[in-house]
Amino acid sequence: MTEKEKQHSGDLYFPGDPQIEEVQRVYLDDLRAYNEIPHTQPERRWAKLHEMFAEFGEGSYVESPFYSNFGGRNVHFGKWVYANFNLTLVDDTHIYVGDDTMIGPNVTIATAGHPIDPTLRRKGLQYNIPVHIGKNCWLGAGVIVLPGVTIGDNTVVGAGSIVTKDLPSGVVAVGNPCRVLRPVGERDRAYYFRDRQVEPALLEEEIS
Repeated sequence: MTEKEKQHSGDLYFPGDPQIEEVQRVYLDDLRAYNEIPHTQPERRWAKLHEMFAEFGEGSYVESPFYSNFGGRNVHFGKWVYANFNLTLVDDTHIYVGDDTMIGPNVTIATAGHPIDPTLRRKGLQYNIPVHIGKNCWLGAGVIVLPGVTIGDNTVVGAGSIVTKDLPSGVVAVGNPCRVLRPVGERDRAYYFRDRQVEPALLEEEIS
């Protein structure tokens, strides 16, 4: 198995392999080009994102600056995904984000890790494990998602949390390490922030 094949297998490999670095440089040039496209040219920006990402769904958007190890080449965004400023995707292998998910500023989603053993780490070895984020999630500002994590649909991750393990669907989770605080419930339909009530008319028609 080549080093490039090991990159997506979960095995230890050498990320500095020339075959890997050659294509990575091209993707990083694409990333720089995207970050330099003016915001007054939204159609050009969207077209570039669609070109860069493995999948980029209708209505999705990434603010710049945006950082990514492989320029989004291993990233799969569903429809209407929004990512705020300073998103960092360590996309050495695949990252999947479901429809309607919101990603706050300064979020990092990482698939790459290094051995704990110092001898192995000194050799420059790395491994990559995919990340899966469900539909209609919200990752608050400064969230960090570590390799191998799966986050279920409709889950909210509080600002500054570090997600080290899987989170189920339909919960609010916070902290370092991130833990489930409570389920998303009926009170969340009535109050959107502390004691601020949701206008009943906003709940009449569900979004399909």
